Amino acid sequence: FHALSAVSILTLRVKGSCALFLSQNAVTTTLTTKWPSTPLLLEASEFLAEESQDKFWDFVEATQNIENDHDGNIYTDQAYYDLILKRASVLLSPVQLNLLKFALSLRAYSSTVHSFQQIASNEPPPPGCEAFFNVHGQTSLTARPPYLFKGDHKFPSANPDAPVVILYAELGTKEFSRFHQLMLAKANKGLITYVLRHFLSNPSKSKVHLSGYGVELAIKNQEYKAKDDTQVQGENDPVDEVQGFLFGKLKTNYPELKEQLKELRKHLIESTNEMAPLKVWQMQDLSFQTAARILAAPSVDALNVMRDLSQNFPTKYFKGTLGLQPGDSALFINGLHIDLDVQDIFSPAVNWINNLETDGRYASWPSNVQELLRPTFPGVIRQIRKNFHNLVMILDPTLENTAVLISVAEMFYSNNIPLRIGVVFVVNDSDEVDGMQDAGVALLRAFNYIADDIDSQMAFDAVISVSKLKVEHVVGVLEKRYPYVEISSILGPDSAYDNNRKEGKAYYEQTGVGPLPVVLYNGMPLQREQLDPDELETVVMHKILETTSFFQRTVYLGELNSDHDVVDFIMNQPNVVPRINSRILSTSRNYLDLAATNNHFIDEYARFLFLDTKDKNAAVANSMNYMTKKDDGIIRPVTFWVVGDFDQPSGRQLLYDAIRHMKTSNNVRLGVINNPSENPSNEKSLIARAIWAAMQTQTANNAKNFITKMAKEETAQLSVRAGSFRCLYLDSCHFLFLCVPTQVLKQLVNVNLRVFMNCQSKLSDLPLKSFYRYVLEPEISFMADSSFAPGPLAKFLDMPQSLLFTLNLNTPESWMVESVHTRYDLDNIYLEEIDSVVAAEYELEYLLLEGHCFDVTTGQPPRGLQFTLGTASNPVIVDTIVMANLGYFQLKANPGAWILRLRKGRSDDIYKIYSHDGTDSPAEADDLIVVLNTFKSKIIKVKVQKKPDMMNEELLSDGTHENDSGFWTSLTRGFTGGSKPEEPKQEKEDVINIFSVASGHLYERFLRIMMLSVIKHTKTPVKFWFLKNYLSPTFKEFIPYMAEKYGFQYELVQYKWPRWLHQQTEKQRIIWGYKILFLDVLFPLAVDKILFVDADQIVRTDLKELRDFDLEGAPYGYTPFCESRREMDGYRFWKSGYWASHLAGRKYHISALYVVDLKKFRKIAAGDRLRGQYQGLSQDPNSLSNLDQDLPNNMIHQVPIKSLPQEWLWCETWCDDASKQKAKTIDLCNNPQTKEPKLQAAVRIVAEWSNYDQEIKGIYNNFLEEKERGTTDSYQQTDRKHPGETKLSFSFLCLVEDSEFHCDVLTC
Repeated sequence: FHALSAVSILTLRVKGSCALFLSQNAVTTTLTTKWPSTPLLLEASEFLAEESQDKFWDFVEATQNIENDHDGNIYTDQAYYDLILKRASVLLSPVQLNLLKFALSLRAYSSTVHSFQQIASNEPPPPGCEAFFNVHGQTSLTARPPYLFKGDHKFPSANPDAPVVILYAELGTKEFSRFHQLMLAKANKGLITYVLRHFLSNPSKSKVHLSGYGVELAIKNQEYKAKDDTQVQGENDPVDEVQGFLFGKLKTNYPELKEQLKELRKHLIESTNEMAPLKVWQMQDLSFQTAARILAAPSVDALNVMRDLSQNFPTKYFKGTLGLQPGDSALFINGLHIDLDVQDIFSPAVNWINNLETDGRYASWPSNVQELLRPTFPGVIRQIRKNFHNLVMILDPTLENTAVLISVAEMFYSNNIPLRIGVVFVVNDSDEVDGMQDAGVALLRAFNYIADDIDSQMAFDAVISVSKLKVEHVVGVLEKRYPYVEISSILGPDSAYDNNRKEGKAYYEQTGVGPLPVVLYNGMPLQREQLDPDELETVVMHKILETTSFFQRTVYLGELNSDHDVVDFIMNQPNVVPRINSRILSTSRNYLDLAATNNHFIDEYARFLFLDTKDKNAAVANSMNYMTKKDDGIIRPVTFWVVGDFDQPSGRQLLYDAIRHMKTSNNVRLGVINNPSENPSNEKSLIARAIWAAMQTQTANNAKNFITKMAKEETAQLSVRAGSFRCLYLDSCHFLFLCVPTQVLKQLVNVNLRVFMNCQSKLSDLPLKSFYRYVLEPEISFMADSSFAPGPLAKFLDMPQSLLFTLNLNTPESWMVESVHTRYDLDNIYLEEIDSVVAAEYELEYLLLEGHCFDVTTGQPPRGLQFTLGTASNPVIVDTIVMANLGYFQLKANPGAWILRLRKGRSDDIYKIYSHDGTDSPAEADDLIVVLNTFKSKIIKVKVQKKPDMMNEELLSDGTHENDSGFWTSLTRGFTGGSKPEEPKQEKEDVINIFSVASGHLYERFLRIMMLSVIKHTKTPVKFWFLKNYLSPTFKEFIPYMAEKYGFQYELVQYKWPRWLHQQTEKQRIIWGYKILFLDVLFPLAVDKILFVDADQIVRTDLKELRDFDLEGAPYGYTPFCESRREMDGYRFWKSGYWASHLAGRKYHISALYVVDLKKFRKIAAGDRLRGQYQGLSQDPNSLSNLDQDLPNNMIHQVPIKSLPQEWLWCETWCDDASKQKAKTIDLCNNPQTKEPKLQAAVRIVAEWSNYDQEIKGIYNNFLEEKERGTTDSYQQTDRKHPGETKLSFSFLCLVEDSEFHCDVLTC
């Protein structure tokens, strides 16, 4: 019913009540870019460019002077937006137009536009010019052909060798229109190659408001009070909505009901915020109750109900054939979940050389499949006595490369790689041919004889010993081994050792896997280029590592146990194909003669009838349009023509299967020919005509998407019954940088969505302990005055008042975001104490560039290699170190074109770049150009090689050489990497480097006090290093001021948690991970030692003593847990159970204070080892309860810990009072017995803490006063430099006059 009616009814209930009105509390979150807002017109042009360059230039032509092309109302934002859509609609289908609206709402192409702006800044642009040219590279004193990027817009030219002229201008302006017409005139005459790049002479003052991310308001554990008591000023509340009632409007329209409206508002808030805990018996069926609630809703409302339940689950207490476990989630598109590119390798034709489960040489290996779950280093291959990994070689013994492949198999076997090896010999199977005539038959029979007499391993050894495959060589091997046996009885026509001869040939023909040799790993054929011996070793090892994760999951879920036959388990997987249709892959084929060439087409029907067969074939080929996997314009080496009656199910099924095959490779193009089985008519040829129309009017990729749907039987039947069709499709080119939530997707395209509820029974805990909002709008919104709305934001309304929340952003993998403005503590949001809105403003600081690097010679990651990212004028803006784990490295940048180089010094001296993939540079380029122009992840692969005169050099600079016995040893010990290089020797400043992390206002308050205590006691200069990822805007704003006042240095560092490393979801555990997992890559190589000091510590001594402490060869030193306070013995978990047996008498160390020798740490690859152990242990949610502490203690046998003297860390919880007077640092660790709040404990335990606190508050108040007066600008934040901040110096502008080219300095 209407809001007023509700008010009238409820007025009777609340009249006479004197309760006070509570203003509604809300939490809002916005996210903007670091770069200026880009015009929607330019973003729309980039959308069209992804469709095709022709559509881009058509759009440019239609909008070249859009600012002056209006009817008097273009001056409003909405009219401008509508005009853009109007011009684009001529070039787009209705669905594509919806996608354009969505892309503009997402601002998905803002990064593309800004990348051109950054490229222009590197020219650089002449001052005061709204547009400028680059004529064949003449923007400097020397002319060079300009480098064109993959995303450049090049006008079609009849003369590809003409000089390149790049126009930098803003589409839609008067200046652009004038210069554009000039460029078109020259390009159409073949005088120039015209390239257009976006350039804004006056960038916007506002930022881009982003969407496409999630915001989580997680309920925080309040066992230990971690809330700051400092009060902050509130902010205005822009939200006045509770459960659909707009109280702002109601109070305006009905002022006489003001008090009743207050009471109604309070009642609605309180009624939605109740969160009584559930009983255990209520919790058990919660999953099924939730599913039932969704299924009971009308289908049109089901998605809304599901969204509401999932996003607000904590307050919503309402009192396998797919191979999924209860509680699992999965997405099936058109029923496809896995590929089918696997063969049945377990044929009787296979001669197995070994069997891991029965052979004596593997008897010492464990046979329990649970061994798969045992933690180990990345790259280590687990030696388990199960046939998890099977390699089958299908060989013709007479081919030259057979011997090489067999030698590779022998290498696997002799090095005890846990790989079951099988061989299928494909030889002449004619009954008239025997082993005395044919060398292949001779080898097969010799193998069978020795295998029968001794075993397959000995037979395999004999095959290897045959130097050249001739009959006499096989005879020689047999005579040497069996001097008393008649050789003709083995090889001759009456031989009894001919088994598997016909079976091997039949098996090869049945599989249809292509020309010999063929190598199958667990039934999956390897590519031809992977059969090179050196490549084959690496590929097989990678396959083993990849497949291990699949088996780990099946063991973890209980699908595979030690009693199961692993081979049977693999055979029963749904992706095993027992055979391939031999009619399709027959070696004897009919073919079309396409040798003729002509200019005829099939639409010239009268002429076509009189052509001969060859010319008709040529005419069909001339007229054929093709589907491809991508719209990239490259030449496909394989062409398929599918002929069938597409108005019949059999024809559509054939077409559908062909398209599915085409999607597996970008080397295939697919054409279709309709062959009706009866006279066609409009009624009977509906599907065929739809397919033909798509082939004629759509791009290759669009046609593929459309026809895939039309070929599906349910779609075809619907279309036939309807008598016509309107098929809407999502162009994969515009699959944007995020996974579109289903509700928005349904508004954009006609999608048939089915959701299956996969419930989990007998829950013992609440599965969702957070509220969630996804920020996404299908179209840009406007205000009442037709101006743009402020931008998308996440809103949390009607939240429970009594809970403590922490705010987290869930962004795409490649985004690095930071909080830039809020007065509130986002780590501890307690709405009961807030009387307004908690408005959190975040900024997309950088996009992430990730990569993997390997040495082509060793196949290993180059230990300690460094890369830099910059520009031609500023080559080192950011740098990074390559991890040994997967050769991983990461760099950060904003949209633009950046140059990736090996760092000058030992990296550049020893190595050179061998090859690269995923970059924007030619293959032979030394400097790699990487263009970041989308919000999607950018991952590159770089292979390096040592320079010829540096083959014996190592990146380790101390002259030591580590013992490495090669490829096989590295595999058995794991890819653990090694040390990183030192900087060239130079005099270093004597500075104590201190690292700390904090999140939330309380811990930042502790952190400032810890810093003050360090400064008060340490005479040596101090440099603090802070993890930037979770610092509040308040702290980042104040720290430069504090550094100036107290004379210390500081630096903010950040590192994005790698996507391949197991992700933590709780903020506290993420911060713990940063304390230990990335020490080798967070700091520059020049930092030799780093001290970690917890934020809630008080230092009472000079930390120079700790820095200079002798670690006796250990990479780091920790203080053991104190054991002198006996009343806490019951809480010392490390004294019994797992920890007692694992430590074996060693001490358990606390992570609140430690010193790291980064040289030693990198040299022994401690970071890589810690990450490897973490990766294995963290899969179990019950492991690593205290991640930052448990991990180094768990690794104490592999990465030794030097125990620091006990006085280095005193904690009241574990240490007795008598030892306090000797304490060099005091840690405010939690007390599990009393659970005393931190602030209360700090004041009670540490006498000087309150004085420090008051001193810092005084400094902060002075800072606020100076800020109000505007005198704090001189205190600048110290952060690592980043792209987008290079200085511009001078420029040359090149003008085009008639057909002449010349350059004038700084002319525009």
